[in-house]
Amino acid sequence: MLYVVLFFLLFSLLLYVLLGGADFGAGIVELFSSPRNKRTTRDTIYRVMGPVWEANHIWLIILIVILWIAFPVYFNVIVIYLHVPFVLVLLGITMRGVAFIFRHYDAIVDESQVWYNWMFRISSFITPVFLGMSFGALIGGKIILAEDFARYSFVDLYMLPWFNVFTLLVGLFYAALCAFLASTLLIGETEGEVRKIFSRKSAYFTIALVVLGFILIIYGYVQDVKFIRDFIHNPVSLAAVGLSAFLLVPLWRAINMQNRIASRYLAGLQVVLVLFAALYAHFPYIIITAEKELSLLEGLPPQSVISNLGMMLIIGGGVILPGLFHLMKSFGMIKILKTGEDEMGK
Repeated sequence: MLYVVLFFLLFSLLLYVLLGGADFGAGIVELFSSPRNKRTTRDTIYRVMGPVWEANHIWLIILIVILWIAFPVYFNVIVIYLHVPFVLVLLGITMRGVAFIFRHYDAIVDESQVWYNWMFRISSFITPVFLGMSFGALIGGKIILAEDFARYSFVDLYMLPWFNVFTLLVGLFYAALCAFLASTLLIGETEGEVRKIFSRKSAYFTIALVVLGFILIIYGYVQDVKFIRDFIHNPVSLAAVGLSAFLLVPLWRAINMQNRIASRYLAGLQVVLVLFAALYAHFPYIIITAEKELSLLEGLPPQSVISNLGMMLIIGGGVILPGLFHLMKSFGMIKILKTGEDEMGK
């Protein structure tokens, strides 16, 4: 059952990066839209994301619950040493949700709509940045597992591990990834000139993503970040990154041709390859502290707990996944290729 639990842990992470990322990215796309296109982008976001946006955070909840029950060592490190950025993430998610609802359904249209618009855009940007910075802290090697907390200051234990240049680059990389996913998704949800707008945005964010990824790897290598060095020297991870780079060619072509389906699935495949390359390079030692590397499989609960959790995840997955698939297909989030004409987006 341990493999079942691991599968749902990684599957939840993947779906949150993909679906939650596209959700956050919609606000980032709006933030970086010109004043002339902001209204068009906002209306498109409501039409596309509105019916499904609340379902995206279920994967974050499942991820946290699995860590809490099955992998207490990791859960302990995250909630203690990264409580500051995760509180900021929760505040960002809350502010974003409030702004999303009130700027659309508020009975009185006045200057408050301007504040709601900016609250939605800014929180959509900073929330994935803080999420990325949290992950950067887990792999950055600066977390101090203190036994005598009096020896260290609050800044040493709870600020410096996640608030530095490396983690900021990871955060900006994830924010760019979110914007890339959202703009590519919206290509298939629009027509005419509006589709051209999102095609250009997808191309811009693709470039930003590649540049930030390159800067992140170079900086991590120069600063001797162990995770980055192991990543570079891992042949499987390099092969995954090489395949991702190779697929940039058909992805770029699909984006420029405003292809509804190919651009969407190629973008998703890019995320799968990047996430696989990052996790494979150091699995199961995902958390790297200043003293040692922590294995995900360290400090597991009794087998009975793992077995019960695995069974509940199987049952829950059997209930949730078909419903989620139906929801997303009903609102066009999942498209199935039917004709060559539809594939070309004509």
